[in-house]
Amino acid sequence: MIGKDELDIAPKAGSNVDTKPLRTPAELLLALDKGVAEARQALRNTTEDHLKKPWKLLAGGKVVSEDPREIVLRDTLMHLSHHRGQLTVYLRLNEIPVPSIYGPTADDKQFA
Repeated sequence: MIGKDELDIAPKAGSNVDTKPLRTPAELLLALDKGVAEARQALRNTTEDHLKKPWKLLAGGKVVSEDPREIVLRDTLMHLSHHRGQLTVYLRLNEIPVPSIYGPTADDKQFA
């Protein structure tokens, strides 16, 4: 969202997203570390003026949503937090211990 002015989730020419599955913990950690490093660099290199510029979400070339980057970033992070909350409810309902997502939980015996 910082480095590009738009994202087309259904481009007419087909997806250009790398969908190679990450199958091992090492592959997952490598991808996470790479993504975090890229995000930090993007945030370091941006400006408040850039974050106020419009960003578009497209589907098949048609604008679905257009808002300032700062709003899209905020809303996306809030949405991800919402899904993490849903996951904790799902785990509790299925009597699965809740991991330390935001900090220690009552299910994490090393912190209890």
